[in-house]
Order: sequence, then C-alpha cells, then structure tokens
Amino acid sequence: PTTNNHKSKKRFDNSNFSPRTRNDPSQAPPPLRASIMPRKDIKPDPQKQLMIKVKACQRLVKEASYYEKEVEENEAKLQRMKDEDKDQYDIKKFVEVLGESQMMIPDSACRRDRALDDLRSFVGALRKDEAGNGNLMGCTWMDEASKMLGGDCGSDAENERLRGDSNDDVDVTAVGGLAEGEAF
Repeated sequence: PTTNNHKSKKRFDNSNFSPRTRNDPSQAPPPLRASIMPRKDIKPDPQKQLMIKVKACQRLVKEASYYEKEVEENEAKLQRMKDEDKDQYDIKKFVEVLGESQMMIPDSACRRDRALDDLRSFVGALRKDEAGNGNLMGCTWMDEASKMLGGDCGSDAENERLRGDSNDDVDVTAVGGLAEGEAF
C-alpha cells in the first residue's frame, strides 16, 4: 500500500444530516402552494379608481402642454440663432432637437385624449351605476373630473346630443307658419 501525505477528501453525505428521515414520507414537509387562502372577488373602490384616472389625466394634460410650450420656445430660440448668424452645425443640431420635440406632441396628445375619453366613459358609468352614492358623487375627485371634462361626462349618446354631433342628416324645419300646399 502506498501512503499519501495529503488527507483524502471525503464527500459529505447529507442523507443522515436532516432531522427528518428521508425514507419516511409522513415526516416530509408539506408541498408549497401559491396561496392557501381562496381569493375573493372584491369589487374595486370606485372612488380610488376615479382618483387614479383623474390624476393620470392631469399628468397627461400637463405633459402635452409642456411639449407644446417647449416647441414654441425652441422655435423662438432657433430663430434667434439664425438671426444672430450662429454656427451652422449648432443650428443643424438644434433643428434636430426641435424635430424631436415636435414628434412628441402627437403622441402625448393621443395619450391625453385616450385618457380623457376613458375618464369620460368611467364617470358616465359611475353616474349611471352609483347615482345614489352621495359620498362618491360629491367627492373632490368627481368635481375634478367634471372640471377637467368641462361638464361633458354623461353617456356618449347624451354627449353627442348635447354637442349636436349626432350622425343624423335630417334637419328639423319649422313649418308652423306655412299655409297648406305652400312650398318652403
């Protein structure tokens, strides 16, 4: 037999290390589950949803106005740069900056309009479904939504009727003063 001067490495055997016996299934830990408690179908709080939608609309309205203001300021600055005969490279780069700002206006306006339409339909549904809920109808978020929408927060058909946007091609003509057989 040969002798080695170094200690031989032993593999750690963890089969007997666990306090539970590996062969006894009754002592195995319970299987993991995502949730032990069943989920309840909870109706979301309409006032909280209204607050979220109003705040999102406020943010998007502000964002769209900032982009429009930025474009106006950048156009004025570009004109000053051209009037002062600044370096052509600087003018070219600033035109690129202005172009990027102009590209953001339609996108932010579209997102703003979508959020306002969503708020309008949500408020219309709330007024229909929660009409008896005085706390909700009188809350500050409902007032903010009404201000933001300009009082235009009923149903779509009702809004079209009030604005006169209906698709009817028929105009109503008063014929009370015409005699029988008279053309108008």
